[in-house]
Amino acid sequence: MFFSQLTLTPYASVFDMPIDAFLFDLDGTLVDTIPDLTTSVNLLREELDLPAVSSDEVRCHVGDGVGLLVQRALPEGLFSEARRIRFMEIYTDHLTDESRIYPGITTFLEKHCDKPMAVVTNKPQPLADILIDRLGLIPFFQGVIGAEQALQKKPHPDMVHRALDLLGSMPERTLLFGDHHVDLRAAHAAGIKSCFCAWGLGHDDNLHADFQAATPADLLLLFPESIHS
Repeated sequence: MFFSQLTLTPYASVFDMPIDAFLFDLDGTLVDTIPDLTTSVNLLREELDLPAVSSDEVRCHVGDGVGLLVQRALPEGLFSEARRIRFMEIYTDHLTDESRIYPGITTFLEKHCDKPMAVVTNKPQPLADILIDRLGLIPFFQGVIGAEQALQKKPHPDMVHRALDLLGSMPERTLLFGDHHVDLRAAHAAGIKSCFCAWGLGHDDNLHADFQAATPADLLLLFPESIHS
């Protein structure tokens, strides 16, 4: 879902209380991971003598964790824990073959590098850590909260609560950027603000977000450096 025309009103003119901490989803918000996810899905399908699927099909399966991605990417009855593990092995080998930071994201992070920031993702923790490291994003974040930390995945607020504790941030002064309705639901459940990132992989499921951005370049229009410095 893309917004062809957005009224971008800078944050400070909308809310009186400043936002001083940012949380980010990973896949579809910071990084375009679809090429490598598609490669990995199709390598698993090839091992099962199944035809390849398109990146658009894989895109529709992303957002709810690896287990559901693999389950959705295989015909009914073929999913198993062993095949989830096999997918993880394949994907680890191809994690950063073609995955790239979305243009404009690094600029935004640089402009707000004085603020507490963390990644909150349903991606398995080891893969999230590797991806953030290889793409040079580690310096921007005080932490990466991924799956397999004994936390419930988004849309449950567990991960957001962990990030708030890690950053020492108040919910009313924190915002989550995400491209999927699970991000909006998690933000709402945790009592923080949200920004729907329409360039990503998911959809908003017609849920309310405090902000909407069509492209990463819009983020600096919504949250100018001068307002937060």
